Amino acid sequence: MSNPLEHLMPDVLNHRGTWVGTYRHLDDQGNTLDYHQSRVECIFPTEGKVVYIQRNQFDWEDGRQFKASFDGIVKNDKIFWDTDTFRGYGWVASPNVFLLELERKDEPGAWFYESIVMGSDKAHRARTWHWFKQGKCYKRTLCDERLLV
Repeated sequence: MSNPLEHLMPDVLNHRGTWVGTYRHLDDQGNTLDYHQSRVECIFPTEGKVVYIQRNQFDWEDGRQFKASFDGIVKNDKIFWDTDTFRGYGWVASPNVFLLELERKDEPGAWFYESIVMGSDKAHRARTWHWFKQGKCYKRTLCDERLLV
């Protein structure tokens, strides 16, 4: 059996693997709100309804650690997530750009729009999140990652 994304959006499969890097959260004035190390594993199962699994591990210098995992399915020809903290869609906009539109369940009224831009070497990617509430961008997240495995 194969993953439906092989036919629906084959370029997203370039994100398969374990990515390590940093996340930097900035307020609307460009001040750093948070900075931490990241390890993001992207899995594309070949059996079952789930077409995408992401496992995150975030580590801070003070020893804090956060882990999360979430699954995506195909809905309306896009990857759809509905987790405890967010709900929304992701789709391929061009061969090296993946876009997401996500509503935050854990922060009422908040949405974020993410672009993941893959480097031409397929071993580096940059992610940018734009966080909105009441029509105004109030935060941005910048992620720089490299493929580990």
